[in-house]
Amino acid sequence: MKNALARLLELVASARVGVVGDFCLDAYLLLDAQGSEISIETGLPTLAVREQRYSLGGAGNVAANLRALGVGLVRVFGVAGDDPFGWQMLRLLEREKVDVRGLLLQREAWQTPTYSKPYEGGQESRRIDYGNFNRLEPETAEALLACLEQAAGELDILVVNQQLEHGIHTPELRSGLVELVGRHLGLPVLVDSRSYSAEFHGTMRKLNEREAARLAGPLPAGDELERARGLAEELYRRWNRPLFLSRGEFGCLVHDGEGCREVPGLAVGGPVDPVGAGDSLLSGIAAALAAGEDPLGAAELGNLAAAVTVRKLRVTGTASPAEILAIGTSPDYRYHPEIALDPRRANYLEDTDIELVAVLPRRLSLRHAVFDHDGTISTLRQGWAEVMEPVMLKAILGEEHAEQALYQKVRERVRDFIDRTTGVQTLAQMKGLVEMVREFGRVPEGDIQDEHGYKALYNRELMAVVGRRLARLGRGELEAEDFRIKGALQFLRELAGRGVKLYLASGTDQADAEQEARALGYGELFQGRIYGARGDLEHEPKRVVLERILGEVGPRAAGALATFGDGPVEIRETRKRGGLAVGVASDEVRRFGLDPGKRSRLIQAGADLLVPDFSQWRRLLDLLRIEGQGS
Repeated sequence: MKNALARLLELVASARVGVVGDFCLDAYLLLDAQGSEISIETGLPTLAVREQRYSLGGAGNVAANLRALGVGLVRVFGVAGDDPFGWQMLRLLEREKVDVRGLLLQREAWQTPTYSKPYEGGQESRRIDYGNFNRLEPETAEALLACLEQAAGELDILVVNQQLEHGIHTPELRSGLVELVGRHLGLPVLVDSRSYSAEFHGTMRKLNEREAARLAGPLPAGDELERARGLAEELYRRWNRPLFLSRGEFGCLVHDGEGCREVPGLAVGGPVDPVGAGDSLLSGIAAALAAGEDPLGAAELGNLAAAVTVRKLRVTGTASPAEILAIGTSPDYRYHPEIALDPRRANYLEDTDIELVAVLPRRLSLRHAVFDHDGTISTLRQGWAEVMEPVMLKAILGEEHAEQALYQKVRERVRDFIDRTTGVQTLAQMKGLVEMVREFGRVPEGDIQDEHGYKALYNRELMAVVGRRLARLGRGELEAEDFRIKGALQFLRELAGRGVKLYLASGTDQADAEQEARALGYGELFQGRIYGARGDLEHEPKRVVLERILGEVGPRAAGALATFGDGPVEIRETRKRGGLAVGVASDEVRRFGLDPGKRSRLIQAGADLLVPDFSQWRRLLDLLRIEGQGS
């Protein structure tokens, strides 16, 4: 996949794309109450702007995304006002090396559409909008269509953007565009219109589900994916042109002559900002189509571009080829979100709590089994998230008292971050903490520790908890069984007795993982194959183990390798490598039964089947067709 994606991005560099639409500006005003004063004229406190940032919005953001993707030529066609915002927008477009000869200036009855967004303490205040009373002059519309007519023969694709009620898309301009499409039948046209998709005959469309539902009318009831497919089917039947239906975090659907196909969403760790993601999707699709890619491949590139930009906070971001390659070489897709988010759709093996999510391989001959540790077999570290949360809160908020609203906001961010990064190395989580500390800006730069420093603080707190539990175990006050997921030891023994090689792969430090496995009575079953973290982000134990096994079994991994884990990391990595991914959605407090939150995460990570614990280990052995005599 890496080579194909790199080749496509190389072809994009020769593409020529035109963008006609509503060119807007986003203005971010970062306020600071420390600079406020009382106005002599009004007696009211002023809003002091510490920093101002500007970025392209609307069709301008589409153009910026196209250039960021590496498109060789981007020509824009639109209207700006004779005002400071218009000149700022022109400057930003020229900085992106966009051809602006088609961006026309209308001096009367037109303000550059601008969204001014004041932020104070990380919170957005009421937006100030410019351009809501614009009126496109007939002469401007004629000049714009003339520019498009002249340039049409020099473009590989034309993108039509419409998002404003009072933008350039008057009835006259819309009809003129449709006529132009009819005259230039060889020019592909991709339309993204909030209000007028049905009018752009003979074009491809990109829509979101809300826009599609408004056009398609009522459809039969069903789950979210079924309804989305119904929308795509109906609109393709009407228009008979390739259709791209955006589903937000769930990815998108593509409908063309090959039928309706799904491009799943990607898992995004950490906080997200969906502003501009639709423009990134559109730009990726357009760039790929201009480079000669088919609609499915175009949607896949657009999906990757959107996954990059949602990670960029408080800015209408873009995606570069390097950023796309970084996540597109080995993408973390979100699988079966409808099943994951609706427990009523669970499909269980008869008379068991084993949930069958996907069809298992026909030929199973498991010889290697990888186990995550904490939460999958062991509960010695149960409650680690509750230990990590206050450590992160203190690191982000600093020593000074934080007002309740800010405290709640930071706590929500921290909990979401911990939830999204469950299963990765602690060091990687602490690196994310460093970024959050800088983002909130409450701690002086000189007082911010690196990931190793924050990990030491967290480990000190966590190991105090683990140490107390191990001490009680050593004194005989508790037994090893009190810290094992139900049935885990019996299952491990059966696998080892039947000739399956066992591997323990943990994000916990190597020495700690080995000590805890011995203390809980199963260390010897792994015969030295215990892999933990070594203080190096490049050394991800779960990837190392999987690559080592693949070196042994070669291309037969689909039937020879299974991974058991309660975190998304090991499930995703196994799925990518063709192994069988068994999610363990364990309730770590009770040590048996299902944790619904884990169930959802593990299914979306790509689990083929789910167990709440190992109490039904006999049925699980039968399902996995592991033969032999056990104890």
